[in-house]
Amino acid sequence: MEDRSPLGLYIENTKQLRQLNTARGSGNFYLQPNGVFYITTDNKAVICKTSDFKKSSKTKYATQSGPLLIVDGAINSVFTKGSSNTNVRNGVGILPNGEVVFAMSKDNVNFYDFAKYFQDMGCKYALYLDGFVSRTYCPEKNWTQTDGDFGVIIGVTK
Repeated sequence: MEDRSPLGLYIENTKQLRQLNTARGSGNFYLQPNGVFYITTDNKAVICKTSDFKKSSKTKYATQSGPLLIVDGAINSVFTKGSSNTNVRNGVGILPNGEVVFAMSKDNVNFYDFAKYFQDMGCKYALYLDGFVSRTYCPEKNWTQTDGDFGVIIGVTK
């Protein structure tokens, strides 16, 4: 949201800080189906449609976003191949072996091609996380695309 708070569901360390958002509206978040990426207390990663999400005490981390890029192995039907609607995009998918993959384009890409990237890796579900405001800080890959308004939403640590 404009105050930088999450627009939809947000759970951190099993504590729900923001409610699931099932409203209809305009913008990428509301493109259907949108979805939830979450990690359970036993470290299993899941992506599901917002309408299928059921909070439990085993939900350790969760974020809601939209649209889903891949739905049950297929590219979201609202995307158009060859679309001129391009932006820097980032998202999350779950590989067939259960590992999580985060991807961010360095150049502008349309939703269809971005979704195809996840589909080609074998993801049954993938979720769009953000667009043109996205930034990456990954110095070990010499990728420090940041500015004065950078804040971490998802961090990966070992």
